[in-house]
Amino acid sequence: MPRSARLASPKGVMLVAGFTPDGKRYFTSESVTEGHPDKICDQISDAILDAIIAQDKDARVACETCVTTGLVVVMGEITTSCYVDIPRIVRETIRGIGYTRAKYGFDCDTCAVITSIDEQSPDIAMGVNESLEVRQIRAAGLVNGFERVGAGDQGIVYGFAVNETPELMPMPISLAHKIARRLAEVRKNNILPYLRPDGKTQVTVEYQGSKPVRVDAVVVSAQHHPEVEHKKLEADIIGKVIQAVVPGELIDEKTRFFVNPTGRFVIGGPQGDSGLTGRKIMVDTYGGVARHGGGSFSGKDPTKVDRSGAYAARWAAKNVVAAGLADKCEVQVAYVIGVARPVAVTIDTFGTGKLPDEEIGRIVREHFDFRPAAIIEALNLRRPIYRQVAAYGHFGRPDLDLPWENTDLADTLREGI
Repeated sequence: MPRSARLASPKGVMLVAGFTPDGKRYFTSESVTEGHPDKICDQISDAILDAIIAQDKDARVACETCVTTGLVVVMGEITTSCYVDIPRIVRETIRGIGYTRAKYGFDCDTCAVITSIDEQSPDIAMGVNESLEVRQIRAAGLVNGFERVGAGDQGIVYGFAVNETPELMPMPISLAHKIARRLAEVRKNNILPYLRPDGKTQVTVEYQGSKPVRVDAVVVSAQHHPEVEHKKLEADIIGKVIQAVVPGELIDEKTRFFVNPTGRFVIGGPQGDSGLTGRKIMVDTYGGVARHGGGSFSGKDPTKVDRSGAYAARWAAKNVVAAGLADKCEVQVAYVIGVARPVAVTIDTFGTGKLPDEEIGRIVREHFDFRPAAIIEALNLRRPIYRQVAAYGHFGRPDLDLPWENTDLADTLREGI
């Protein structure tokens, strides 16, 4: 049952640099449900991308969405040979999330949908269509196919993996996602029918050294029917949501639960807050454990390295950890607009590498090709697979068959030692 909140840190001391005097460390990550206004926008943008790329695999798509009370605005740059009914896709996506009645504050059938779409800038397109390398050595005829596509923008992307969970993700974000997904599950399956689509979760994990040992605090804010009593909501969320997905050995008598801490969460979704594509980049990635280059994913076709480069970096980092070359690995890749080859690929194992980082970097660069066209081919990215990752994380998804989550090169990397 719920326990009263302890506002002081453990032992009543101030945390310094994440550590307590007894050597414990705490890290917190958050997730949001598919009904959160920012996540509505991510899902709409990726649903539009999927509809286009299903018909035109070479389309250039940079689609962003914003929502507010009763209004959806879809904007961006799209160059394609096909036609898709954007308002219909918007309404179907919102319906699938669960905003189907005006009393929820947002209604898929009555909200206004405005579109403002242009073609991709020709100044950008010429660098993607024909990379700098092609333009430099076209006359010599030395360019291979993977060199022909330049990066769609400059950018820095990161991939990360750590052996804290079976899916090689940090435990705080992994648990936050599982609780958020469970909120949607109990709502859609009428286990807790009084819940509504909006919600947020947050999990604080206690570490001893580098090992996660227990869950210190869980926060759940769930949109609900106005007549449900807070006491019932609190008991249901703890029993049927949190304890249903968080392993029992991680919860003890000191674990703190905060369920709708304000006491009421009736007004939610776009009525409670405006939403925008790409505003939950830590939710989409590693919960703040790893660094982030700043670029979001949703609504972008795979020539945009913000997306494809980050997927490839995760693929590489996960294979490094799966191969046993390190307990933790972060891969940074830096791109130049219009240039196929990255200007840098850097490895950081945070002192956990079984080899020097420079040697692991050499092995990674030998077996992973980070040119955009090579990533697109290796991961088969020109297909409609993006709507499914627009909520609950792009990484560490054992429920989905995602190519960048494969550890297919782990044995090969291990042999390279």
